[in-house]
Amino acid sequence: MTRTAPVGSKPAVPAKPEVARWLALGAVAGPVLFTFAWLVLGFSSPGYALFGNWISPYSPISQPISGLGLGSTGPWMNTAFVLGGLLLLAGVVGVFWTVAPGGRPAARRACAALLALSPLGMAVAGVFTLESVFPHLIGFLLAVGTPVVSFPAAGLFLRGIPGWRRFGRWLLLGGPLTLVLVVLFFWTFDPAAAGAGHGVAGLAQRVLSLEVHAWFVAMGLLAFRGPEDRGGGQIT
Repeated sequence: MTRTAPVGSKPAVPAKPEVARWLALGAVAGPVLFTFAWLVLGFSSPGYALFGNWISPYSPISQPISGLGLGSTGPWMNTAFVLGGLLLLAGVVGVFWTVAPGGRPAARRACAALLALSPLGMAVAGVFTLESVFPHLIGFLLAVGTPVVSFPAAGLFLRGIPGWRRFGRWLLLGGPLTLVLVVLFFWTFDPAAAGAGHGVAGLAQRVLSLEVHAWFVAMGLLAFRGPEDRGGGQIT
């Protein structure tokens, strides 16, 4: 005898793979690890040598995070760059794995690839220190520059996905906000002044880092707990 589903009942939706939900937490763990590293090391660094010049004391207000990748704090900070980037990359994969199917598959893949550039940039910046100027700069621009494009692109995609619409609309603001902070950093950054402990470029860069990573953290948490539908229930 065949049983039929009650009239008006909703078809069963397969639950998200648990591994994907936990993988999405990489988007939380990576930024938290990286932020903890520069916060602690920034107040404990005795200084560092850059192209034969000794820069001391280290100032979190005036000097970039990359300075912590040199000197006695170098092994710790560079590990945080690489490991934080890898965790964040895993988080991006997990986030898009948990997102319910919808929209164009090509757009889905493109958004995931664009967002993945930021964690890849973090890892590059950890492999190539401040003394490897060009590759380190490329890593920095990938880490904090690509979100100018990737956040609005992902926002446009996610606002068409049930349960992600509100976050997608907010993420559209991430691009312009990141652009403003990138411009602010380059406007305040002067290598000579930073080396002498003057200016606020270090503070501007840290605000930029926190802003970029805050979006990823929010994305990871939303993917882990499951986005809510209009009725307040979780979409699984």
